[in-house]
Amino acid sequence: MLDGLQMLDGSRVVVVVPAFDEEARIERVLATMPAFVDGVCVVDDASRDSTSTIASRHATVIRHETNRGVGAAIATGYRWALHQTERPNDAVCVMGGDGQMHPDDLESIVVPVVRGETDYAKGNRFGPPHLARGMPLARRIGGRAFSRLTSIAIDRTIADSQCGYTCIARHALERIDLDGLWPRFGYPNDLLGQLAARGLRIDEVPVKPVYAGEISKLRPWHLVPILALVARAAIRVRVPAGSRKQFKKE
Repeated sequence: MLDGLQMLDGSRVVVVVPAFDEEARIERVLATMPAFVDGVCVVDDASRDSTSTIASRHATVIRHETNRGVGAAIATGYRWALHQTERPNDAVCVMGGDGQMHPDDLESIVVPVVRGETDYAKGNRFGPPHLARGMPLARRIGGRAFSRLTSIAIDRTIADSQCGYTCIARHALERIDLDGLWPRFGYPNDLLGQLAARGLRIDEVPVKPVYAGEISKLRPWHLVPILALVARAAIRVRVPAGSRKQFKKE
């Protein structure tokens, strides 16, 4: 058994925080982590600043020696989380290191997972109208467009496919092909495709986006691979696994 558990509804809750050059924000993210969280791991994706040094005061830190992308950082954190949890409904969450995910929303994302009501809960910034007001217009338009395409691809209604504020049950995480998860921007679409292909339950929870002048790391050239990942998700969901030679890891 694991010792020193805070527990939420009888389940252990751990949080993975992917971070790249977040020395200005990472301490605030970690210092405001809710009390019910049992463990936090910051995956520093080869930051060029003091992200690791600051994070190590509050959390376990795993550092990539070369920049591998946010999806790869989350996969590293997921592997850590599998060693920190043991019950099927133990919760593994993801919060960005950029401070754009409000800590007060974490409990509402975790509760459906630990209660067995869903396998994967993700934030939805496009819920009640007041929630998305702080989001830059370009992000709002792009987010809605990709969400619509992703919904069609996986045959599930997804209002906010690009939101990275998530929680997955340990038993569901064990079924994910972490080695095959897309390593960079677009990983949410790829992960949703894996979840849908495995018949796992996906639900969304309204969350409040937090923006304070941060500059998005998303660039126009990231759009092409995201579209390709949406197409791959459609193939995963609709084509039997044995027929997908290009996705042998599935």
